[in-house]
Amino acid sequence: MSDDNTSQANFHQIASTNLDFEWTIDFDAKLISGSVKHTLEARQDGVKEVVFDTSALKIHSVEVEGRAAEYTLGDKHEVMGSALTVSLPSALKTGDKTTVFIKYNTTEGCTAIGWLDKEQTQGKKFPYLFSQCQPIYARSLAPCQDSPSVKITYTAKVISVLPALMSAIRVSPPSDGPAHDGKVVGKDAVTYTYNQPVPIPSYLIALAAGNVVYRPFPASKGKTWKSGVWAEPEMIEASYWEFCEHTDKFLEVEETIVPKYRFGVYDLLVLPPAFPYGGMENACLTFLTPTLLAGDRTLVDVIAHELTHSWFGNGVTQANSSHFWLNEGFTTYMERVLLEKLHSPADRGFSYLIGWKGLQDDLKFLSSKPKYQRLVIEFEKGEDPDDAYSRVPYDKGANFLLYLERTLGGLDVFLKYINDYVNTFMGKSITTFQWKDHLYEYFRKNYGGEKIKALDSVDWDAWFYGEGSELPVKLDYDLTLAEQAYDLAKRWDAARSTEVSKLDFNSSDLKEFNSNQKIVFLERLQSYDALPPTHIAHLGSLYGVSNTPNAEVRQRFYEVALQDPTTDGAKAFADDAAKWVVGNDGTGVIKGRMKFCRPTFRDVAKVNRELAVKTFTKHKTEFHPIAQRLIEKDLELV
Repeated sequence: MSDDNTSQANFHQIASTNLDFEWTIDFDAKLISGSVKHTLEARQDGVKEVVFDTSALKIHSVEVEGRAAEYTLGDKHEVMGSALTVSLPSALKTGDKTTVFIKYNTTEGCTAIGWLDKEQTQGKKFPYLFSQCQPIYARSLAPCQDSPSVKITYTAKVISVLPALMSAIRVSPPSDGPAHDGKVVGKDAVTYTYNQPVPIPSYLIALAAGNVVYRPFPASKGKTWKSGVWAEPEMIEASYWEFCEHTDKFLEVEETIVPKYRFGVYDLLVLPPAFPYGGMENACLTFLTPTLLAGDRTLVDVIAHELTHSWFGNGVTQANSSHFWLNEGFTTYMERVLLEKLHSPADRGFSYLIGWKGLQDDLKFLSSKPKYQRLVIEFEKGEDPDDAYSRVPYDKGANFLLYLERTLGGLDVFLKYINDYVNTFMGKSITTFQWKDHLYEYFRKNYGGEKIKALDSVDWDAWFYGEGSELPVKLDYDLTLAEQAYDLAKRWDAARSTEVSKLDFNSSDLKEFNSNQKIVFLERLQSYDALPPTHIAHLGSLYGVSNTPNAEVRQRFYEVALQDPTTDGAKAFADDAAKWVVGNDGTGVIKGRMKFCRPTFRDVAKVNRELAVKTFTKHKTEFHPIAQRLIEKDLELV
């Protein structure tokens, strides 16, 4: 039936092609009620039933072609949920179409939706909700064939007392009109209507609702899309300033490499702090963490990554979670190409360098689960793909593509291939092996024997299935932008035996450093033995990195401070880190982004497990359900 080991749907026999949603959001009950209408097409002769993925949904009724239909809801699987099997009144032949209409509501167990109380928002006046359907949580938002192998268009009507956003083109009311269509926010219900005409996988169905306002980015010559930013009123000015300068530039440059942007709208939504990722590439509406609001535009590279997914992931899509690296490796590789095109080769190399540290940390963390160190992961039926979530598909994948670029003749040659790859597979869901076959076919057709010899020299199994902490091939990066950071870290290492009062360092040491250089400095320090606690405390105070609002820098400082968990200094900083990650540092803002909260809780636990567990348990419900579950696994609470 299915080669997707996370889905119970029979999409090889019959597949959804369009979904029509009608939803009402109940913020008090924290549920969504309504319906979904599936338009389906048979892919085989003799199809007598359709199977949907569901999780934690209450099914009220099912109709086929407008008439009541028989259905069964299977036993609950811990990961895959319950299969909803709907009988068809007569067997279908290949190409036949039918409709299935399902009335239902979400329940408390919905993993796709994070419900925030008003106190968890920036404005603290209204509640908020946001979805996260990747990798397999769309089935808890609506009955669907929850596999990236199935691509659907959709429409939606959402009744909400707060402005509602979706991963689609807004039909009504207009984005640039009055907030909430001129009605009273939080009191009056408004129907928001959306249309997504480009087929997308189910994990890109997205919904958010809260007290948000919109600011469009300026129109520019040759711009064929609309773009702007959504945020709570308290964050809209900072959000607009942070992203208005780079967003359209990234898109413009990307269009010189790959086919034109297809989705018509590219908006950003800056979410409350509980959002568990840096960004999520939902079609037409990228979700972003507020930790990107650094005030200096040094963290906007995340935008380059998320919009690149419009081609790699949203356009050319992994067939299933085993091939997740096709989404993330290609996107990370292309993100770094954009940095070179917009800035310099040194910026591209610098980004690889930063990624390398995260990759090494995750490969080390996964040493007890070596299967997850692979690029291509053969999941067992019902195995949770979130257990494998790490930097591996991103940075191991990007390094693999960088290696192929160098093997096959350089950037210009490889980007021509990338363009052909996107043109060939746009709108399709593919496996790693389909990609490899296309790679060979392209270079055989366009270059002949020499390039095929180069491809034959690649140790494919080592890249696809290799485990351990090293890459199959050691790659060198342009270190121009890292040299100052490396030199400063070397000076601190050499001064470890000097009394703090005699240390020859000055706050101006970091004056010319941008955020990324500060990150590399702190990461480079970790390549040496841990500094004495007195030195770490002095470094944190002198450079302001122990209390900086920049979460990227702050989290790296805690890694330095907690590097040796046996010292009294580490115990003191563990307390600081625990307060910071849950917002008890005076900010009142949790660090819900898993890039920060997961490693911080793990590092605190190495120093003081009781503190880590107590802190997390007290604040558990403030984190998104996905983050809750993975932190519990990190702390071995489940």
